[in-house]
Amino acid sequence: MSRFWSPVVQTLTPYVPGEQPQMQRLVKLNTNESPYGPSAKALAAIQSQTNDDLRLYPDPEGLALKKAIAQLHGLDPKQVFLGNGSDEVLAHIFAGLLKQNKPVHFPDITYSFYPVYCKLFGIDYKTIPLGEQFEINARDYVLPNGGIIFPNPNAPTGRAIARSEIETLLSKNLDSVVVIDEAYVDYGTESCIPLLRGASCPENLVVVHTLSKSRALAGLRVGFAVGHPTLIEGLERVKNSFNSYPLGRLAQAGAIAAIEDQTHLLETSAKVIQTRDRLVSQLDALGFDTLPSTANFIFTRHPKHAGESLYQALRDRGIIVRHFKSPRIDAFLRITIGTDEQSNELVAALQEILS
Repeated sequence: MSRFWSPVVQTLTPYVPGEQPQMQRLVKLNTNESPYGPSAKALAAIQSQTNDDLRLYPDPEGLALKKAIAQLHGLDPKQVFLGNGSDEVLAHIFAGLLKQNKPVHFPDITYSFYPVYCKLFGIDYKTIPLGEQFEINARDYVLPNGGIIFPNPNAPTGRAIARSEIETLLSKNLDSVVVIDEAYVDYGTESCIPLLRGASCPENLVVVHTLSKSRALAGLRVGFAVGHPTLIEGLERVKNSFNSYPLGRLAQAGAIAAIEDQTHLLETSAKVIQTRDRLVSQLDALGFDTLPSTANFIFTRHPKHAGESLYQALRDRGIIVRHFKSPRIDAFLRITIGTDEQSNELVAALQEILS
């Protein structure tokens, strides 16, 4: 600790990202990356921008990318906000929309960056316990609040709630912003983006997406939010007070091509869903208890084996999954859905461990 640290820095407990191990032979199932490569069109678009124009600043507004996102989802470009990954987008949302006079509400088991942002920006918060089956109950959020945020499907549990429940939640929280973090929505969850179309667009809904998961561009760092134009205007004010150029030329070009290549998105997402369903059946046969998932990962536990010991035994065999030492979930493993071959290696290793 340095004597020059500010009081804020001294009290922070930073977010811990998923490990990126440097092992020779590795089955990496710990950070929810896509097991398949990006769209070939996205790669070609990135390569086309590796020229002398890199000496110039990129478009600070990312207007071409905003138009591509808006066209895909039937929105106006003024409803789109861009950021350097969805984490930066979320940071601006916390600073610009969720710092109110009342605490922001989110689940007690959810994306662990949320309390970090609250601490960083001096935001009061209250956690709402998940149900007995680790589900989000929308009715639990009908309380005075300074905003509501949760992933749908939730992380790390993988459980989702219906869009109709979120519509009800919006109608009962008209005086606060509701943020739905849809990082994993393409693997079987109803998106809330259709609620934002046309004149009936609610003024208190923000939906956040990333290109790091289903579009396989985690290394490019592109995220976006969509919402009512007045909310997006507020986020633009925050962004332009922090970093006017969050997305470089390569990122914007690759993101546009990825957004436009829906065929690649649908094909690779379908593969992940198929592998997920197969893996759940295999784990069920081994005695695992797995939560229902509409994400590109599963959350599972074995009644006779501690989560940490299973995590370490898999690691010893070159298979990396995620284990959280938090109350209520320390028995679970979060396992990213890989290829069928990776899943076969995982199941074979678990069979050996359990025997």
